[in-house]
Amino acid sequence: MDVDDGSVGDLTALGLARYEARVYLALVRRESYTATEVAREADVPRQRVYDVLDGLVRRRLATVRQGRVATFSAVAPELATARLMALQRESLERLEQVSSALVTALLPVWSDGRTKTDPLDYIEVLRDPKAIAERFADIQEQAGRELLSFCRPPFLAPVANTEGIAAVRRLRRAGGRARAVYTHDALGDAEVLEHVRCFGEAGEEARFTSELPLKLIIADASLVLCDMPDPVAGTGATTALYIEHPALAHCLRLTFESVWGRAEPAGTARGV
Repeated sequence: MDVDDGSVGDLTALGLARYEARVYLALVRRESYTATEVAREADVPRQRVYDVLDGLVRRRLATVRQGRVATFSAVAPELATARLMALQRESLERLEQVSSALVTALLPVWSDGRTKTDPLDYIEVLRDPKAIAERFADIQEQAGRELLSFCRPPFLAPVANTEGIAAVRRLRRAGGRARAVYTHDALGDAEVLEHVRCFGEAGEEARFTSELPLKLIIADASLVLCDMPDPVAGTGATTALYIEHPALAHCLRLTFESVWGRAEPAGTARGV
């Protein structure tokens, strides 16, 4: 027989397996079938038909009449579909209960998680020179009121730092202030002196001191980029820290002000 594929699809939508749907549709066509007969009629493998019929009987979609050879009959379609709908509703109710319990269990955890952050999510560790140079350019670009620097060779960015010069000019036009402290040994380096002059023309105020603990840049007392020379790896190996932490930035700003106050103004430094 040709099984109505549309009816098979409808029955599977109501919860039946495909073989169950085919067997039920075969059963409704006649008063009763033996297992062998319905397997042939529904085009279901004979070794599977017994399990399929047992499933239909358990769900009260078919009845079995015992005898020398058991026969099976379909219950009326309106009763069968009503029972399938009832099973679907029970399944949905169980899912709703599971869903509700899951929400109850997870909501406090989710809410608590919104208030917690990684304790170090405000620190970025940089080791690649290119990444360090990019962060150096970023912090100059982000400065809106103030840019403070400890500068000592080697520079994080090329001496011809046109982006940095543009950032200083923009900052000064906006009424901000850019200040930098250089080490005295920079006075013997022609490239560094050219760097100082270019930035000075852009509006940066410069002073000189005998030594600086590290290279440092602070933007708006909130963003910090500093190098941390590696004492183990030796000369040339460095790790830079990019930190968004106003309290630390404020502390380092006080350090800058202390060094700035003792440093020589550019006009009195040799070679400038």
